[in-house]
Amino acid sequence: MSTCWAARFELGKSYYLVREVIKQNCQKGFSVFVYDFKYDDLTKIVYNELLRNKKAYKVPPKFCVINFDDLSYSHRCNPLDPQMMTDITDAAESSRSLLLGLNRSWVARGGDFFVESPINFITAVIWFLRRYKNGRFCTLPHVIEIISLGYESLFPMLGVFDELTSLVDPFIQAYCNNAREQLEGQIASAKIALARLSSPQLYYVLSGDDFSLDINNPDEPKVFCAGNNPLKIQTYGAVLSLYTNRMLKLVNRKGQLKCSLIFDEYPTIYCPLHVTVSTGRSNLIQTWIAVQSIEQVRMDYSKEQAEVLFSVCGNIISGQSVGDSAKIVSERIGKIVQERESVSINRTDTSVSRNTNLEYAVPQSKISNLTAGEFCGVVADNPTEPIELKAFNAQFVNDHKAIKDEQDSYVPLPKIRDVTEEEVMENYNQIKADIIEMEQDVMAMIKGDPNLAHLLFVHPDNK
Repeated sequence: MSTCWAARFELGKSYYLVREVIKQNCQKGFSVFVYDFKYDDLTKIVYNELLRNKKAYKVPPKFCVINFDDLSYSHRCNPLDPQMMTDITDAAESSRSLLLGLNRSWVARGGDFFVESPINFITAVIWFLRRYKNGRFCTLPHVIEIISLGYESLFPMLGVFDELTSLVDPFIQAYCNNAREQLEGQIASAKIALARLSSPQLYYVLSGDDFSLDINNPDEPKVFCAGNNPLKIQTYGAVLSLYTNRMLKLVNRKGQLKCSLIFDEYPTIYCPLHVTVSTGRSNLIQTWIAVQSIEQVRMDYSKEQAEVLFSVCGNIISGQSVGDSAKIVSERIGKIVQERESVSINRTDTSVSRNTNLEYAVPQSKISNLTAGEFCGVVADNPTEPIELKAFNAQFVNDHKAIKDEQDSYVPLPKIRDVTEEEVMENYNQIKADIIEMEQDVMAMIKGDPNLAHLLFVHPDNK
């Protein structure tokens, strides 16, 4: 039940496999997360299967959806929920997943000064907001707005909390030493990247609290669909990366409900899964990762991460693929003993010889020419449920008419609320006003407290 899976296939993966995974998960009462790259293709299936299988759940799960294109059909959720952020390491992980989601080229540059510096800077900002007034303003929109403050206000504000001193000091020193090029290199890359997220629609969704991301909470189970848009991958993908990374932190714990994580077109977000795949089984988590090819994962995550992810997955299902993808799958399935017969004919007689060779069960050439609906791969078993033949090469058979009739009977996705443009803009302006009020409040506190007076400084050019 809790085996982690990786699905690698090209033709018809949603139609032949992901659909069935969703249906069986709902029939067995799983908490489900679905990353729906082409929203709302998979979300419709999830919602209708949930309606049909409510009796499979001891506690009826809440259907939650994040969709940035039509706010009336989207819940609101704060991925930086202060109640779920217990220490500064949570802020650091959130900062890393967000910035690497916005700058995918940084993934292969881990440890680089001009990569780690902006990550540390955003970590300090997130943790400041978590500590200030018990996290009242700890949201991503407030993070985006606060970093636009002038350095002479921002740096003293961050220095109010002692645990941020080591993170903020390098930036203050660069500022006071007039090292502007270095400082801009450290901070401007984060500002420019986050500026792409400064949108009233994104602010509206990211600043609410309709649900929490602990989807396998026994008291409040959820079925959560996160929708992307292929035309806005760079913007939406980064935000969804933050959602999924925070969710993984919360679901991979003991004592939670059985949970299924389904990622369609996985490389379009930044969400390293090798730890979840490796450790999630004992916590009743199964992970489905759907990609077009291993080359795609290498390009977006690095060669090392792609190979680690592929190697830790116990189950591989592959459709038609070429290149390294076909080669790796063929090698993973392995070799079998095959009998060969050769016939030699000359002027006087004919001789027949037979021998056995160890050859690939499913050659690379065959994988590159699989038809739609034909898959091959290997599966893992449990100690109490051994599988004698783990490798397979088979045609998956679907009842196309029944599936079409089922799709035609689908209930439309529910409208969450009526959202007006005025409400969205009011929320947007309120967040900006919150930051102005915060700046005035904190700076007044610093100026009025002799113990904090050392935080104030003036740039050398302004003396």
